[in-house]
Amino acid sequence: MLTLAEAATLEAIVDRLIPPDELGPGGREAGCALFIDRQLAGPFGRSESLYLLPPFLDGTPEQGLQSPLTPAVRMRAGLAALEAHCRAAFVGRAFAALPPAGQDRLLSEIEDGTRSLAGVNARAWFDLVLQMTMEGFFADPIHGGNRQMAGWRLIGFPGARYDYRDWVERHGAAYTLPPVGIGGRPGWHDAG
Repeated sequence: MLTLAEAATLEAIVDRLIPPDELGPGGREAGCALFIDRQLAGPFGRSESLYLLPPFLDGTPEQGLQSPLTPAVRMRAGLAALEAHCRAAFVGRAFAALPPAGQDRLLSEIEDGTRSLAGVNARAWFDLVLQMTMEGFFADPIHGGNRQMAGWRLIGFPGARYDYRDWVERHGAAYTLPPVGIGGRPGWHDAG
């Protein structure tokens, strides 16, 4: 779905939204951009379950985004607008080539509404990227993000384990078993 240039920009963004630190990997290493790309290439990205007929009016926040544009179109338009802004404002440099502090400043300006991007609703685009990044960090790894269950390990989520009976009566005890995804854990499917 995404081009290599779009993917490079998105990887830089997700790594600023969830930066790597001593607690674990950032958004890039956790696979958030891959998760987003897969979601945009599927039914969500095509808005298959959303009403897409006019009229399109600015609704209240409770009504959500009113737009004929699918999430995939909005994402690509926002990435293109961000790149165009960066190349114009930073002597031809791409967003991914900016120093982390510059990336953070630009993303913060978009988030708080003080920076616009030509041709897109910058704040709505940022909200889409942020939401999808969080989803990618905490979704089941079968969807491309949360590599090695980094997000789950960070918050202590056990995953899709089928049986907790041995732990029901252990009130206050730390759950020590590793998380398990829908597809199981690595090694479960290896031929013995």
